[in-house]
Amino acid sequence: MLKHWALLGALATAQLAGAADLDTAARLQATQIVEGQIAAGRIPGAVVLIGDATHVFYREAFGLRATLPDREAMTLNTEFDLASLTKVIATTTAIMQLAEAGRIDLNAPVTRYWPAFAANGKEAVTVHDLLAHTSGLRPDLSARPAQPGREGVLKAIAAERPRSAPGERVIYSDLNFVVLGELVERISQRPLDAYCQAHIFAPLGMRDTLFLPDAGRTARTAPTLADSSRVRRGQVHDPTAQWMDGVSGNAGLFSTADDLARFAQMLLNDGHAGATRILQPQSIAALTAAAPPLSAVPWRGLGWELAAPLVSNHDRLPPIGVIGHTGYTGTGLWVDLVTHQFIVILSNRVYPRGGGDARPLRAQLLALLASRTPPMSAAQIGRLLPSTLPALRAAERLPTSTGPVQAGIDVLEAQQFAPLAGLRVGLLTHHSGFDAEGRRTVDVLAHAPGVTLAALFSPEHGLNTDVDERVGDVLDPATGLTIHSLYGATRRFPSDSLRGLDALVFDIQDAGVRFFTYETTLGYALEAAAARGIPLFVLDRPDPLGAQRFGGPVLDSRRESFTGYFPAPLVPGMTLGELANLFNRNKHIGADLRVVPMQGYRRAMTFADTGLGWVPPSPNLRTLPQLDLYPDVGLLEGANLSVGRGTAHPFEWIGAPWIDATRLANALNALDTGAHFEAVDFVPTESTWRGRLCHGVSITRDTASLPHPVASLGLTLLATLHALYPETFDLAATRASVGSQAVWQAIHDGATADAAQALDATALEHFARLRQESLYY
Repeated sequence: MLKHWALLGALATAQLAGAADLDTAARLQATQIVEGQIAAGRIPGAVVLIGDATHVFYREAFGLRATLPDREAMTLNTEFDLASLTKVIATTTAIMQLAEAGRIDLNAPVTRYWPAFAANGKEAVTVHDLLAHTSGLRPDLSARPAQPGREGVLKAIAAERPRSAPGERVIYSDLNFVVLGELVERISQRPLDAYCQAHIFAPLGMRDTLFLPDAGRTARTAPTLADSSRVRRGQVHDPTAQWMDGVSGNAGLFSTADDLARFAQMLLNDGHAGATRILQPQSIAALTAAAPPLSAVPWRGLGWELAAPLVSNHDRLPPIGVIGHTGYTGTGLWVDLVTHQFIVILSNRVYPRGGGDARPLRAQLLALLASRTPPMSAAQIGRLLPSTLPALRAAERLPTSTGPVQAGIDVLEAQQFAPLAGLRVGLLTHHSGFDAEGRRTVDVLAHAPGVTLAALFSPEHGLNTDVDERVGDVLDPATGLTIHSLYGATRRFPSDSLRGLDALVFDIQDAGVRFFTYETTLGYALEAAAARGIPLFVLDRPDPLGAQRFGGPVLDSRRESFTGYFPAPLVPGMTLGELANLFNRNKHIGADLRVVPMQGYRRAMTFADTGLGWVPPSPNLRTLPQLDLYPDVGLLEGANLSVGRGTAHPFEWIGAPWIDATRLANALNALDTGAHFEAVDFVPTESTWRGRLCHGVSITRDTASLPHPVASLGLTLLATLHALYPETFDLAATRASVGSQAVWQAIHDGATADAAQALDATALEHFARLRQESLYY
């Protein structure tokens, strides 16, 4: 096992070794991203700097830093008001240094160092609570304190009453870090700015990092406000820091991109800056370790916000491995302790009147960086960064169920496994197969009395993995059994894989869509069981889209494939147990099918109604809203546009470099689709247009609209893209997903979605009769 982990680490290191310098294409994309945000009016300009532990390999300034009263070009040495980056660059670092020296105990109550803080129920708040934003203090003071200056602010905070118990929940709060800044001063006997200058900035050579810029630095500071009376530059933007006379633990620091690069490289070099040590490795590990509670994202370390490593499957990984922070004024720093990369993105998005937005800029540049690095598994992250292991293990835990529905595995347990008594069984499942207590069906059957679990099989995406590519045979550590992949060298059961088995058991959560491959794998399981002369037990689970609706284009006969096992409509409206019955009867498979039905299930239930624990059935169907849009947006798969894979919004965003986002949004919003469309720009880290700036639309269902026919939205998307871009949009590539040649041809010829759907009415009526004969609920 140790050799296995060592190999993983070596492979990861080898993969990441080539992820440094930006090639010409990536540099062009970075330029397009920043200039696009400037043109959209979201920022006046920016400085972007990217590097690794030893080198800076991208360093560019864009646009303007000031427009009033005179235009000033953004320069690489522009000073920025870092706003909340102060919390991590200055205050967190100072607190960790004091903890290393034994001068402050992170687990001690704050009152040990500041007795007055105990007022109004805060006596149990610890220094750790402040760092992790779990103190219960509200985000900020509601108004300027009556008493002026820093003493007035501190007195007001001491009088605060917490909104929740310490450690109960995360409330991101400036007040936490005002208090931490005060602790630095009380313990070190030096003002916060003087302590940081002596122990952080000067040793790192951060010559342009300070709280109160002098006249020379103020002249090259990016202003943060412009109105009829004045331009604010060199003076802190944050009101609390203003009340603290410009020096506060929450805000007030000014710096440049080059100085922040020095700080990031120190973190990537285990706390060293040349021969000087700023932080101990254990302190950096503490920054990257997720602090409880972990019930909501983003997770937080000490001071820093956590995110997944900057690798191509970034959005599919647990949010840990990167420490990052942003500032209200438009600043941000992200340090990837796994891939050893960092990125500095500095803008003054609040200038001139506070209406800018740096979020799209950050998201797109981070995605560009991630798209250049090979995918990584959670196991590799844990190997390369052991401090993440506790959180990674927590992320692996399966959810429990709250009822009222019992899935097939729960019913089987209630029957004390009587249907499987005395049998050697093979189990076909993946991580969506688990019981109401959050135990894998694998483990439940492995310990079931009178049952011998003798073989394991996994569909697309694997069993214990969550990959979007071919999967090989691997060992299941818990049972010691080989997991035979049905999405690797073969997609059917190997000829000898069922030898010695008395039964095959199937427990997988389906997506409720015709071209989802689990339905075909179910059909292959029926065929394999019939050929072997053993029963197939299907442990039933809900149709997550709701089993009362069905429709959409019907797959033409004799066009069956791995993404279309049976001539069914796009949305069959059936559970997997019912589909197994349909396949077995109408394809004349002759399998000994034994469905273990759910208890408490009704057809009209959505997945949320069932109370069953939710686990994504595939890597890009992570939320129920994404699953809801999957049948429609999935029709576009295969064409020359992104459907949001490689973003945080798969099947909620579509786009391509050649699309005019505003034009497409306007065209779609003019139609009756039951959805709303907003123009959006994004960079996919995976799949189609990986690493390229795409323009398109976000899609949101209009819950207030009347129900539309199944697939009406998807066919409208096809028809609109074809009408707007007849020479560019690859409509031909969608023929297989549409399934019906007549419907596809009608869209090709300019028909509306409703007119195209009507051509399939006879085929849909025929399926409806077959469907009715196979229903269990």
